[in-house]
Amino acid sequence: MVKNAKKLQAFEAARIRAEKVDVEQNLKILDALYEEAVMLGALPPKDPLEGIEVKIRIARAVNRVQRSD
Repeated sequence: MVKNAKKLQAFEAARIRAEKVDVEQNLKILDALYEEAVMLGALPPKDPLEGIEVKIRIARAVNRVQRSD
């Protein structure tokens, strides 16, 4: 249980700022994930438009919601 949420948020923010982004490593991970998805048969989709109606309905619903910033 977090007792001091502000302190935790400050710690996380500092850690994110200090952590260097390794683009090359991230691209290697992305390539490995893609290759695994292809091996498992998840990519490429057999029918790229399958389920598009549902995705469109979800996108419309999400875009209708007004942000409360």
